[in-house]
Amino acid sequence: MTWYQTLTLLEILFGALFIGLYIGYLIRVRRIASFFKQRPHVIWVKFVIRHLYVALLIISILGPSFGAMKKEIKTIGKDLYIAVDLSKSMDATDVQPSRLEKAKHEMLRLVDRFNSDRIGLIVFSSEAFVQAPLTYDQNALTLYTQTLRTNLLPEGGTNFNPVLELVHDKFAQDKIISNPEQQKAKILVIISDGENHGEDTEALIERLREQNIRVFTLGVGTSEGSRIPIGNRFKRDAEGKTVITQLHPDFLIELAEQTDGQYYEINDRVSEVSRLISAINNIEGELRESKTIDVTANKYIYPLALALLLIVLDALITVKVVRI
Repeated sequence: MTWYQTLTLLEILFGALFIGLYIGYLIRVRRIASFFKQRPHVIWVKFVIRHLYVALLIISILGPSFGAMKKEIKTIGKDLYIAVDLSKSMDATDVQPSRLEKAKHEMLRLVDRFNSDRIGLIVFSSEAFVQAPLTYDQNALTLYTQTLRTNLLPEGGTNFNPVLELVHDKFAQDKIISNPEQQKAKILVIISDGENHGEDTEALIERLREQNIRVFTLGVGTSEGSRIPIGNRFKRDAEGKTVITQLHPDFLIELAEQTDGQYYEINDRVSEVSRLISAINNIEGELRESKTIDVTANKYIYPLALALLLIVLDALITVKVVRI
């Protein structure tokens, strides 16, 4: 037998207090009975009953557990990479306070929601780097997310090829290392404004499909667009004109559709991150992982039921110290 709780000082103090008060009660009843020259034998019956149900109540609080058995637990796990665009256009303020700051806020929601899954963090612009490998450590992921800045990477346009290739390679390496019978769902979430200066993504998309990597895309920005702040001024092109960056969802929609994912959007009016979370959460049947654990059942109900029965019996039995 095992116990869910341990006997603490509090239970010991309450037990000692009960015994002390009850001894005082017995002495008082005995004095009254002696004064009237009576012998209240029933008091000893109640003495036994009361100590029994107090002991049973303490036992039920401690939670006696017995009847151990083996149980197979099957879970559906996911390996999730979040890739965030750190190109300068993510500093645009058409989504307040900026595209990147809004994306970071929503990323923290993703990390919190999928805390039982492995999550990795990738940053990219014209190149892609793993900021945090797949991990269950929410604190580390939160810290990495909060420190994201567009100046972490060399200045350049957005290119999706490096991030798609990096994710493919990382999942391929993990498949070799892990048990093939424990194949988890593989998901990539790309957060970007959609401006793509890369080419020839078709071959990479096909490789992602072969690995069953599903890509969900989250477009951040508006169709009206915004200027790109650089210090105390705004970014200008080679002709000296102010650059206006807009959301370009076309490639993000195409990428999601071709990899059995979905496209969602964050703009100045709505955020569809809740729908993204629901879609990822509904991915089932892709994990073949199970484990056997020892389980026991807390049988507190039995001593508790017996204690209640004795309490009722105690209430029905009366002590007469004076008989006429």
